[in-house]
Amino acid sequence: MKDYTVSDAVLVNNYITGDENALSVLIERHKQRIYSFIYSKVFDRDVSEDIFQDTFIKVIRTLKNGKYNEEGKFLPWVMRIAHNLVIDHFRKGNRMPKFEDNGEFSIFSVISDGNLNAERRIIKDQVEEDLRNLIQELPDDQREVLIMRMYRDMSFKEISDKTGVSINTALGRMRYALINLRKVIEKNNIVLTN
Repeated sequence: MKDYTVSDAVLVNNYITGDENALSVLIERHKQRIYSFIYSKVFDRDVSEDIFQDTFIKVIRTLKNGKYNEEGKFLPWVMRIAHNLVIDHFRKGNRMPKFEDNGEFSIFSVISDGNLNAERRIIKDQVEEDLRNLIQELPDDQREVLIMRMYRDMSFKEISDKTGVSINTALGRMRYALINLRKVIEKNNIVLTN
């Protein structure tokens, strides 16, 4: 029976303050779930082991550098690191969809490919989920216009009619929505594409 009486938050704090054993407890507590997650994406034991080790190297560096913000979400944070390393693995093998940045921010071009293999589908699904979460952080008026334009394929005239604002206002809201998405992506070092 595993001892869960000490919370992850306490263990993280103990590790940061010098208790090396606290990290061992955290790894032992969560290793099966994290490893299983990685393996479910790459289907290769050796690669899974490498990514698992790289995940905890990153965890250790972040904790040692004092860059971890404790919000009681240690496991989701570690899973995010593992997920990003899985994406990096696929990118290294050139198995990611290519994205040309022509100055215009158009993440939506990445999620339009209908012929994806299993690896790309996993990444595409995660990109879509990440993007939906980012969109939820936009101000209501910007989010509304962006969803109508990108997900409902409405023209700016239709958006103007539906929302009761001018076409220029709808265009402005769309522009600011894209600018704000880009800022959030850059600020949080979120990787959506190559």
